[in-house]
Amino acid sequence: MPDIDPSPLGAVDSSLADGPSHYYSPQDEAYMARALELARLGLYSTHPNPRVGCVIVKDDAVIGEGWHVRAGEPHAEVNALREAGEQARGATAYVTLEPCSHFGRTPPCAEALVRAGVKRVVAAMQDPNPQVAGRGLKRLADAGIEVVCGVLEAEARTLNPGFVKRMTTGLPFVRIKLAMSLDGRTAMASGESQWITGPAARAEVQRLRAQSSVVLTGADTVLMDEARLTVRGDELELDAEQTALALKRPPLRVVVDSKRRVPLRAAFFQAGPTLVASLLSDKAEYYSLQGHELLTLPEKEGHVDLQALLALLAERGVNEVLVEAGPQLAGAFARQGLVDEYHFFIAPKLMGSTARPLLDWPLTLMSEAAELDIVQTRLVGRDWYVVARPISSQAPTFS
Repeated sequence: MPDIDPSPLGAVDSSLADGPSHYYSPQDEAYMARALELARLGLYSTHPNPRVGCVIVKDDAVIGEGWHVRAGEPHAEVNALREAGEQARGATAYVTLEPCSHFGRTPPCAEALVRAGVKRVVAAMQDPNPQVAGRGLKRLADAGIEVVCGVLEAEARTLNPGFVKRMTTGLPFVRIKLAMSLDGRTAMASGESQWITGPAARAEVQRLRAQSSVVLTGADTVLMDEARLTVRGDELELDAEQTALALKRPPLRVVVDSKRRVPLRAAFFQAGPTLVASLLSDKAEYYSLQGHELLTLPEKEGHVDLQALLALLAERGVNEVLVEAGPQLAGAFARQGLVDEYHFFIAPKLMGSTARPLLDWPLTLMSEAAELDIVQTRLVGRDWYVVARPISSQAPTFS
């Protein structure tokens, strides 16, 4: 670690009785940036848990690093403490999320830090989980540990948009992936759509799938495209470790099929366990015997109530949903204000006026047009990748 000016960014009352301190230095930011790098290693594997990294520092030297790999395994703090060993006594721990204070599948990390004898804990943000929500920081402060919170908080929040949104709203973070031509078309009139974009864009889509808790589509897409929507390791273009982690925790594939039109012999079902969201309740046992689940949802305007579906997925621990669907279902998510991010893949080609539109979203007045904030634009192969958010959305985003 190079020498960094240790002068504080700003002095705020650091009394533990008044809560965590916001007194920190550029050096704290540098170590927290490293902890965030470690947390990103869990991008494809931690569901339903948040992505968390931890760095332990003593005498201006890193003595331990760790990140949370997957649910049920040790958290970032425990992995870092194991690497630090006895040197952790008197050290500072940098962690991207408030250490947990409750027993889940693993013991509370706040207790592990207390037992290790660290003298200072710097957290990027408070845990939005109501089971924690400041209790971990309080436990540390009660043990006489100096606690600082809020270092690179914005960066930490963007790392876990789904976890934050699920804990604060009861809904997962929803992305819609849309591949289109320059004239905004997604398929020819016949339904032919493979391939609008090139290999580099398709690799990006594979990574979007891999980081999602759920990949969701509609009956039309499954029937017309013979879609599987699986994560394909040979197209991920990740290193061997990240590819292995992604393939070990594939996203749940969900098909919205109100009238149950998709037969079980379809490629989508043959590719692995599937959740079917339907208005019909019979044959649930038959689906179960075939290794799938039939979920009966309430009706809204003749179709599955999408918000009810998202709420039920959140109850099951789903953080991030990727919607890959045709214009009708994608349009329904957009019309109902359920989209947090649009991921557009734009090919340099024209498909003509008879080709199918991007979204089924009839608007008649310019004042009805949905405004978006473009948050990322870059070239992938010969295609453009544009990420945009509805201006009305308050959900955190991952970048």
